Amino acid sequence: MNREVILCLRELFRDSRLNVMMGFTQHGDTSCLAHTIAVVYCALAIARIMHLRVNKRELIRGGILHDYFLYDWHDGEKGRKIHGFTHPSSALANAETDFRLSRRERDIIKKHMFPLTVKPPMYREAWLICLADKICACKEAVRKDAYPEITRMAERQHLRCGAAGV
Repeated sequence: MNREVILCLRELFRDSRLNVMMGFTQHGDTSCLAHTIAVVYCALAIARIMHLRVNKRELIRGGILHDYFLYDWHDGEKGRKIHGFTHPSSALANAETDFRLSRRERDIIKKHMFPLTVKPPMYREAWLICLADKICACKEAVRKDAYPEITRMAERQHLRCGAAGV
């Protein structure tokens, strides 16, 4: 596991609601938190393969928070049918409540669902998260237990930081 990702996770777990993401399923049987971590790793891999210069810290933070909407979108509650269009704004509002965000991190969160969000991303990091999110969503939809190692790591971080209230 990438040390930078783990350090960012620990930082974000402090004084936030990130631990709540372990309790929500994103796609298939993947938790929302495991999904966001997988998206970060996928985006970092694409950047490395393509030799792209990125701000890693902002890519990691924005990627972990891109689905910080903090509700079960499968619950059938009114309005959830258009979750794909609306959750970036919910995630951004929650992230802005709990964290101090850069412009790049805001762009990553708000525009990761492009083209469902009308405005395209402005930053390379946001484009990478947008692409990685779609790749990971497809994998999660067709493969049960899509990321066993990431799921175990997310659970360890949740127990170590989130559940302990560190």
